[in-house]
Amino acid sequence: MATARSLATTPPKEARDARDTREAILIAALRIFAAKGYDAASTREIAAEAGINHGLIRYYFGNKSKLWKDAVDRAFAALESGLEAVADDPNVSSDRERAGLLIRNYVRFVARHPEFVQLMHEEGKRKGERMRWLVDRHVKRLFDSITELLGAAGGRGVLRVDLPPIHLHYIIAGAVGLIFHQAEECKRLSGVDPFDEDVVETHARAVEALLLGPSAGSETHPENPHNDQEASS
Repeated sequence: MATARSLATTPPKEARDARDTREAILIAALRIFAAKGYDAASTREIAAEAGINHGLIRYYFGNKSKLWKDAVDRAFAALESGLEAVADDPNVSSDRERAGLLIRNYVRFVARHPEFVQLMHEEGKRKGERMRWLVDRHVKRLFDSITELLGAAGGRGVLRVDLPPIHLHYIIAGAVGLIFHQAEECKRLSGVDPFDEDVVETHARAVEALLLGPSAGSETHPENPHNDQEASS
């Protein structure tokens, strides 16, 4: 028999089903929007990808534009949550450690969510309402957060080169995400699957070393890249 406490804290099945359905639609939407672009993506295709009735998209989101924005909001929320956890972690003892952890977790997030980079590339190259919305709602805040954390670290000599913030932003974006965005090219060029777990960790350490220099102990323990936390998925 359910207790008063369990009744108060356990959402009804209908609420759980609605939450799960909405989540499935958002995951499918980001994937389809990233792969095809906003104009070519159809809500029917998104519904099929999510395995739901097409009418549920209108029920939960109203229209295609709202669905796109909610899917983007979800992706950025996951990224920002992970980066904020690094910025606020009281167990990190130095600027160098915090900056390295932020870079590595950023790489891991993008490896788990390559559609995030695909969508950003797709929308960032176009003038228009969606690009302006992306920048004003999310990219500017992300830019400010990373600039504040790494810029402060750079001012204390953690970055190998003191760079203007806008150049630092795009250098990080390219270094972190291009190998995943160009995954098929990478496989053809080198036979390496960039989504392989060990390759992701190697890439994370490489970007960290490129920007910050080798970390303490990186030469004596290069085989153990899993000692730190990961950003939220």
